[in-house]
Amino acid sequence: MKHFIGWVMALACILGMVPAEAFAQRPPQVHPASERREIVMSWDRSAVPGDIELWAPRTVLAYDHTDLSLRFGTLHLVCSPGNGETGRCPASGQADSTPGLRNIPLSFVEERSQMTAELNVRAGLERALSGRSCLGTYWQNVVLAPWSTHAFGCSLDAPAGTGAQLSVASSELRKLVAGIWTAKLELHAHVPNGSRLATYSFDFSLTVTDRNAVAIYLPEFDQATPSVGLDLRYNPFAQTIDGRKVVDMCLYDGFGSRSLYLGVTARDVAARAPGATGFSVWHRDGRGDERQRVDYTVTLDHNGAAVPMSNGVEQQLQGIDSARLRLVVLPGMNHPVFCVPTPMTLVTPRFPSTSKDAGYYEGQLQVELRVPTATP
Repeated sequence: MKHFIGWVMALACILGMVPAEAFAQRPPQVHPASERREIVMSWDRSAVPGDIELWAPRTVLAYDHTDLSLRFGTLHLVCSPGNGETGRCPASGQADSTPGLRNIPLSFVEERSQMTAELNVRAGLERALSGRSCLGTYWQNVVLAPWSTHAFGCSLDAPAGTGAQLSVASSELRKLVAGIWTAKLELHAHVPNGSRLATYSFDFSLTVTDRNAVAIYLPEFDQATPSVGLDLRYNPFAQTIDGRKVVDMCLYDGFGSRSLYLGVTARDVAARAPGATGFSVWHRDGRGDERQRVDYTVTLDHNGAAVPMSNGVEQQLQGIDSARLRLVVLPGMNHPVFCVPTPMTLVTPRFPSTSKDAGYYEGQLQVELRVPTATP
């Protein structure tokens, strides 16, 4: 038992020595240099990625312990003045000594719809010292606001450089609905009473899909099972009956309405074979002869063009990426998305009222949406 305890204690001592050696390493000598990076990513909303790390903690932006007059220990990051399109934060240094990371709101724009979403970029600075008299490390172990000019030494050592960290949290990425989102973050490195030393630019292009949420949306019925009348009208002078019913419908492709096409199928799923128009309703008494069948047609309005539908035959709606859009909140979602308005018109051709039995008629129409797996 004593031998076992001694082994555990020796192991703990060895493990305790590793971080001290790592922290004792002097930061590399770095002078600020402008940088531009592209962040291109794709994911589905069912599997949002983890945090996007732009700069790992203590990424050295500037360090020179041999020439403290460069004032790299007071380097700070600011945003461009103006409307904040490339990041919203102070445009000049601030004497802010409060520790902790800060948010830089950044506006993302969806290319197809021009919808905007604001995501927070988490950022902070940490001062690097000229020596390691402070807890045996060259770092002050205090994270400051990115725009902070605050700098302080430790024992005999002065601030000689600055490290930074920059990331977008996974929880922020969840704010993006389906589409292609672009943004540009631009941060400028300054020292107090000095000129700009460097500019750091990050160009984002984030493609988000939402394949599990592909939907045919009927605004009139929301989550209820739709029950649609044919709006039959009786003409007492001609003793005829006809009808016309427009059903508001919107198609959501789970890709920000950027699909190559949308495949739509209208299907009569009644037990009896429909009439010549391909779609029918039947008298409730179930006898099922021609006097107890009323036929109707189905037409889609796609981007202003009428698209006649045949029973069970898919129609591919083209030009989705240029079709007009509607902003809606789909059932089960808590964020708005854009869908393609595609009203469906049910027309009952005129027939003599005496040619059909009086009573209630019913049928079942099934509309299916197919989204291609390939994306533009």
